Amino acid sequence: MIQLQISLLLSLSIYLSACNGNSSAQAPNNPPLETETPSQGSSDSFKPYSYYDRAFPDDNIWNADISQAPVDPDSDLYINSLGRNGTLHADFGTVWEGSKLGIPVNVVYENQPKVPVSFTYAEHSDKGPYPIPPNALIQHGQNSTGDRHLSVVDVDNGLLYEIYRAFPDGKGGWRGDSGAVFDLKTNKQRPDNFTSADAAGLPIFPALVRYDEVVLQGEIRHALRVTANKTRRAYVFPATHQASTLTSTSLPPMGARLRLKADFDISAYPKHVQIILRALKKYGMFIADNGVSWQITGDFNMNWDDQELASLRRVPGSAFEVIKLPPLKYTPW
Repeated sequence: MIQLQISLLLSLSIYLSACNGNSSAQAPNNPPLETETPSQGSSDSFKPYSYYDRAFPDDNIWNADISQAPVDPDSDLYINSLGRNGTLHADFGTVWEGSKLGIPVNVVYENQPKVPVSFTYAEHSDKGPYPIPPNALIQHGQNSTGDRHLSVVDVDNGLLYEIYRAFPDGKGGWRGDSGAVFDLKTNKQRPDNFTSADAAGLPIFPALVRYDEVVLQGEIRHALRVTANKTRRAYVFPATHQASTLTSTSLPPMGARLRLKADFDISAYPKHVQIILRALKKYGMFIADNGVSWQITGDFNMNWDDQELASLRRVPGSAFEVIKLPPLKYTPW
């Protein structure tokens, strides 16, 4: 078994089919234009997984260029809900008050033994076993009491395994609230109304701001993940799950995609922060969970410059807009 904690150069995406009213979505492969509806990506698309390339086929929604996508008519309402005067900030970096910042990624290979896993919400989780290495790295450390996200990437088979609130079961296996397996080689989605290790039913790893991409590659080629203080009891593609009892139409649904406005001046920001901001203009970020508004997620890496990342707090919520939403979906319970 070989285990590494890194941030892989995987960028996931497809651009979805945002539509007029409740009309059905189209599936163009070209970058979305103002007059186009979003594409879900072809169900036949397949791309061999590569450590050095982004995950999922190129027509995946996570990889879609949304820089020219139309703005949602309710964008201002959603931005007000998130906090127009709030600021972007990094939920990743090195260590703060003894807690490791960000979500570590456990990289394994096909010879990694699989272990039993059990879930509180088993009916909406992917069954085990999962290839979790001994002493796997957990969000905020082994003794953390929060979300305890566990992310494992099998680089040989191109599969992602993630668990929410992961704990060793004391018998060589793991238990968690929910878990999901994603094939990083295809556009296959989770079923509607299914959660994952994230509230919106989305994968976490492909949405991370990763040190490898920012510092070594100098480019992020996928959408990011952001949290919102309040969301609506609804979701939109690519999300498959809602996580709220609130019904106000001024609140964004899970899966809403935000974009940094094209005219926002990023020239005064540090070099590496500019890379993050350029990605937010081109690929945007999906609302994936409830939490502190404007908090973007990245990997844990002791090489991050926390002071440099802190400059993200100079980006106001008013600098963002929500692109046109696809049809709303609702979990029937």
